[in-house]
Amino acid sequence: MAGEESQQPFATFCGNCNCGCPQVFLDQEAPADRRVRITDDFGQQIRMSEDQFRDLVRQAKEGLLDLAGASAG
Repeated sequence: MAGEESQQPFATFCGNCNCGCPQVFLDQEAPADRRVRITDDFGQQIRMSEDQFRDLVRQAKEGLLDLAGASAG
């Protein structure tokens, strides 16, 4: 597995506290199918390819993820 030093953060969500805010990293030394790493504030992580991440972002921009919170309130 690639070292932590090769992982460049490119997004932080919240960032207004010291709670371990969720972040998105790009690890150029990781295998292609695990290059994007998303961490949460509980120390969990998921890894995906850059293509999968682009598809996630595209779907979010199209509003698909807006439905995720619709039934919560």
